[in-house]
Amino acid sequence: MDRFSEIRAFVAVAELGSFVAAADRLELSRAMVTKLVAALENRLGARLMHRTTRKLSLTEAGETYLAQAGSLLAELDELDARLSHGASEPVGRLRVSAPVSFGMRYLGAIIGGFHQRHPRIEVELNLNDRRVDLVEEGFDLALRVSNLADSTLVAKRLAQIRDLVVASPDYLARHGEPGHPSELAEHQCLLYALTAQPNVWDYQSPDGEQGRVKVKGPLRANNGDVLTEAAAQGMGIVLQPRFLVDKALEEGKLVPILQDYDWHCLDLSVVYPVRRHVPGKVRVFVEYLEMFFKT
Repeated sequence: MDRFSEIRAFVAVAELGSFVAAADRLELSRAMVTKLVAALENRLGARLMHRTTRKLSLTEAGETYLAQAGSLLAELDELDARLSHGASEPVGRLRVSAPVSFGMRYLGAIIGGFHQRHPRIEVELNLNDRRVDLVEEGFDLALRVSNLADSTLVAKRLAQIRDLVVASPDYLARHGEPGHPSELAEHQCLLYALTAQPNVWDYQSPDGEQGRVKVKGPLRANNGDVLTEAAAQGMGIVLQPRFLVDKALEEGKLVPILQDYDWHCLDLSVVYPVRRHVPGKVRVFVEYLEMFFKT
């Protein structure tokens, strides 16, 4: 039995979570897909999947094999395409990870425009605020809104995103507007959970002095849209990237405060694993991102 057919069958089942869906993608019978996956497990001498009548999940060995096998198949598909299409048109599946709120605002337009230029590349987008391990989880690249310190990845900065401190007019009418960052310690603040210190907000004063204030409040969440909406409802003061609060500012639901102070700035970056040869599908997507954020 063809070894690569076994691998393709396993990857399809693992990605789609279904033997039936995998059979449709591969244009094979369900029985043949089942036979191919079983043959792969027999050849490896390891169980790759837990199967029940209601659920399919990967074993630890299956997770490891999927991460490596998926990348291998993608590279083989691209090699085939280069040889058969004159090396001019990248093809294959591009697995992209991005933060939820950022992705919902921008990536539909980005991927739509990218598809018009490169219709043979299939984009698989995963929105998740968790920082994924690109290699272990089989992603080609990720967009990250943070200040990066991971030297194991190639990182290209696309833009800088400024944080703003905002609150609703109703909250400020009830509690007063702070005139200095230190006064935030006495206010109800809404905290973003996926930072190293959610209750510590850093700032720079107009004269360049660095400072920080410890804050507290009634809500801590791992999603910026939830915090923004809670702030718009008068629940408290929030520190958020500008792109998350722009619409609420335009509608008057939120107003900026402490505008004389500079708050934390974050980099929007695209990151991808270090490789001897960057796959064409990754290269052209990174180039498109750079063009998009320069315009």
